[in-house]
Amino acid sequence: HIMKLRYTPMQLRVLAAEEPASPYHETLAAAHDLAGMPVVVCELHSQVASSAAALRLALGDEARLVYVMTDGAALPIALSQLVADLRTAGFLDGTVTVGHAFGGDLEAVTVFSGLLAARWALGADAAIVAMGPGVVGTGTRYGTTAIETGQHLDAAGILGGRAVAALRLSFADPRPRHRGLSHHTKVVLEMLLAPVRVPVPETETEGWPLLDAEAPEGGSQREALEELINATKGRHDLLVRRIDLDGYAASGLPAKTMGRTIEEDPLFFAAALAAGGALADLAGA
Repeated sequence: HIMKLRYTPMQLRVLAAEEPASPYHETLAAAHDLAGMPVVVCELHSQVASSAAALRLALGDEARLVYVMTDGAALPIALSQLVADLRTAGFLDGTVTVGHAFGGDLEAVTVFSGLLAARWALGADAAIVAMGPGVVGTGTRYGTTAIETGQHLDAAGILGGRAVAALRLSFADPRPRHRGLSHHTKVVLEMLLAPVRVPVPETETEGWPLLDAEAPEGGSQREALEELINATKGRHDLLVRRIDLDGYAASGLPAKTMGRTIEEDPLFFAAALAAGGALADLAGA
């Protein structure tokens, strides 16, 4: 009896995983935590592929990975060619669409119940939470659907999951507010109720620090690192992750964001790969 797109001409009836008619009702009625399941939360849909690939390439088929799609952007999951490609290539084991998003393997009413469904109904060892294609932004501090990532990171922590924040980094974005560390990500790191893991890519991408003892400390590299550390206010756990950017570029998996290729915006994909690597570390621990 659950309706999505409620009270609009397009409303549709779905069988939510939580409701009494669902075969998963009793399981989810009894589920109150994620039992430590790692959860990476992405700001943009295009980060999902890199994060999923990093986990799968690190752990092989050992870990089940489920994508939880929110309603912060496109609502039908069928609009995502990226998800279709990841399913075909075996990088995703299941999908859950939450809120007014629809069309996943399972439907759920909230991100909380969607995460529980991923863990206990679909048997996920790890989950990626992200909106579909089409983030909304206005150039203001809170006027963006990317702000939801803070709520989703908090949700993962409240449920006893291990929350990982995928950074939005770029030196190719023409908009100053998204160069270096995106202002959207800064706001989220400042507003979180609890500390989270923040993976940082160890990469020689121009302008970004290597983050090891040998890293040069001058110019834009130092400024970029200080910007990130200041944004966390010392609250979050910065993790340095080695990434294989060339390997991902050669994989044939989706590698475009905002019309830019991985060659044009390598730092963006490096950050998502770092998040997926951290997810793999936690899932394989």
